[in-house]
Amino acid sequence: MENKVLNFEHKLSLFDEHWTPKVIAEMNDYQFKIVKLQGDFVWRDHPDTDETFIVLDGRLRIEFRDGHVDVGKGETFVVPQGVEHKPRAEEAVKLLLIEPRGIVNTGDNAGELTAENDVWI
Repeated sequence: MENKVLNFEHKLSLFDEHWTPKVIAEMNDYQFKIVKLQGDFVWRDHPDTDETFIVLDGRLRIEFRDGHVDVGKGETFVVPQGVEHKPRAEEAVKLLLIEPRGIVNTGDNAGELTAENDVWI
């Protein structure tokens, strides 16, 4: 085990692209991923797992078919497994995601916004 503290801002400074999560740590079978968001994403769900969004900077809206939540800097929201949702960010957002290893960012809606999985930074 390497005793090294990770700094979110440093890790976020290493890339510019949006909607491409980068793994920074693992705990058991869960990955901690940083990502930059701006604009609309795709509707998707994860039938077998919850998904945790922690906003490091900015304001994220998570839309549901029957409403939405707004998550601001320093706040978190857990989308329960199987719940269809669509993240969107009017302005740039920096985010920490916590989810099991192997989760595809677009769920079953593969397309141009589907990111390569298990990319470490």
